[in-house]
Amino acid sequence: MSAKELVTFTRQFATMIRRRLALVQCLDILAGQQENKVFKNVLKDIKSSVEQGATSRTRFDVTQGLRRAVHEPCARRRSRRHPRHHPHRLAIYIEKNVKLVRQVRGAMTYPIIVIFIMIGVMTVLLTFVIPAFEGMFKDFGAKDALPKLTQMVIWVSHAFITWLPLIIPVVVASIFAFTWIYRRPKGKRAVHRILLTMPIVGNVLRKIAVARFTRTMGTLLQSGVPILDALEVVAKSAGNVIIEEGLMYARAKISEGKNLADPLMESKVFPTMVVQMISVGEPKPARSIRCSTRSPTSTKKKRRRRLSAHLHDEPLLMVVVGAMVGVVLMAMYLPIFSLAGAMKSE
Repeated sequence: MSAKELVTFTRQFATMIRRRLALVQCLDILAGQQENKVFKNVLKDIKSSVEQGATSRTRFDVTQGLRRAVHEPCARRRSRRHPRHHPHRLAIYIEKNVKLVRQVRGAMTYPIIVIFIMIGVMTVLLTFVIPAFEGMFKDFGAKDALPKLTQMVIWVSHAFITWLPLIIPVVVASIFAFTWIYRRPKGKRAVHRILLTMPIVGNVLRKIAVARFTRTMGTLLQSGVPILDALEVVAKSAGNVIIEEGLMYARAKISEGKNLADPLMESKVFPTMVVQMISVGEPKPARSIRCSTRSPTSTKKKRRRRLSAHLHDEPLLMVVVGAMVGVVLMAMYLPIFSLAGAMKSE
């Protein structure tokens, strides 16, 4: 199921719940109008589980969450007063998450396209254009008197053409090797650690993960989910093995009787400001975590805008592409200018 379908479902579900329709009736209506067959079967399975009163998490994780959000009384007063606000919170959460993913993808789409164009242009220049100029210089008898820059570019072209039959299989094999390594737990952990330590991108990924943690954790705690269960859900949805390990470590420490802030600080994954705000509001973790979402979310937006500015709005990549193409063209035209000057003097 796509993110758009999930957003539409949660928004419609929240509207029906606010109008005091029964949960089974809501699921039946939503399943009936769902065009995605996979999503339709999921909703029918949830509806069947709710009708049978099943609470087993093996049936489908959403079932217990929906039953708890609508029917089961929560420990907090606000949840007891407004049990029908939980689907609305879920809809808002998913919408914000989808918006975040779209913005990050939008920031990364432009540089990826430019990089592929740069690779294509340089391949054409090194494979076809430079050998044509070299043949022309040979016909004029000026191959031995070429400028150093031109000789260097021609040498790079020869090396590229010579090694091209080997470069292609090496690149393909590297992609398959990376995929194989990433599917292994240790390899995936190493890749995720490298991503978090990368300049600019690593900082943005860390802030996005922290914002997702605080938003999800606050929503679950406000919905009456026990803190240990909430940490397990948040850890599995973190999207990064290093962050997941940090959250599971915090969960283990809490089960031993410790507070939430200390193990989060020990994991060295979350910013000090976020941990301190959670520590200050430790008696009411849901409120403190929801308050802590504001600052990292603001920082996350600023850093995402900064990343987008570096990779999209600012002509940094275009300058790199222009410089590479310009060097090649200058190297090819310098001998032509020299030849033209010599012919004019003669």
